[in-house]
Amino acid sequence: MFGTMVAFIKRDFFIALSYRTRFLAQIGGVFLSTLLFFFMSRLVDGGISGHLAGYGGDYFAFVLIGVSFTDYLFVSVNSFADEIRQGQMLGTLEALLCSALSPVMILFCSSLYNFLFTTFRVVLYLLIGTLIFGMQIHLAHLGAFAVIMVLTIMSFWGIGLLSAALVVVFKQPSPLGWLMGPLAGLLGGVVYPIDVLPHWLQDMARLLPVTWSLDAMRLLLLNGMGWNNVLPHMVVLFVFSLVLQGTGMVCFRYALQVARKDGSLLHY
Repeated sequence: MFGTMVAFIKRDFFIALSYRTRFLAQIGGVFLSTLLFFFMSRLVDGGISGHLAGYGGDYFAFVLIGVSFTDYLFVSVNSFADEIRQGQMLGTLEALLCSALSPVMILFCSSLYNFLFTTFRVVLYLLIGTLIFGMQIHLAHLGAFAVIMVLTIMSFWGIGLLSAALVVVFKQPSPLGWLMGPLAGLLGGVVYPIDVLPHWLQDMARLLPVTWSLDAMRLLLLNGMGWNNVLPHMVVLFVFSLVLQGTGMVCFRYALQVARKDGSLLHY
């Protein structure tokens, strides 16, 4: 199994490397985005400092963590769906799904490179933020951070499976890809704390795993808080991961079953 995962990663890495300009542009985009957040923070720091008190009071650090780690959500929602859509368009979907691996495992393996590259981008964001712009982060509780990351990615993978199921059934790009970005931006606490929202929107925000994930990451990295402070976040994210993974797997397998039954699996 490990060899198969490495093979998928190597395949996707060499494909990405063949488009060198795009590859380098993605790296440069991290620096330019960080520079944008830095200058934006100089504009808004004074206006929302009270809302940032629980996160160290630094808007630049707040938004950099929010934007960089939200990439995992976009990768989850889009990678699975893109793999299915590409297979439909190229006519390779049936051959891919007839391999020895289960369809769900194929999607996981196909997304591994994207997750590794996203991790590289996140590390690059944090390095640029700390080394060039003086952002302060705490690394005392990396174990708690790792647990939060695993639960976050598992939750996001569940959303990705739902997205892939929609592509199998409707033969169109998944609407979840269009929906999750604006939802995360509006309610997920990506660029501002959710306590600036009306109370009824705060309640809706807590129904998104990204809200709990970003809040926990900021408490760990910006405030230096430990396991006890983020334990409620871990419990909520664990529930999210169980529900979303279970629902996603059931929906994806059902979508494949329906497509095979009505003969539309190869349609695009």
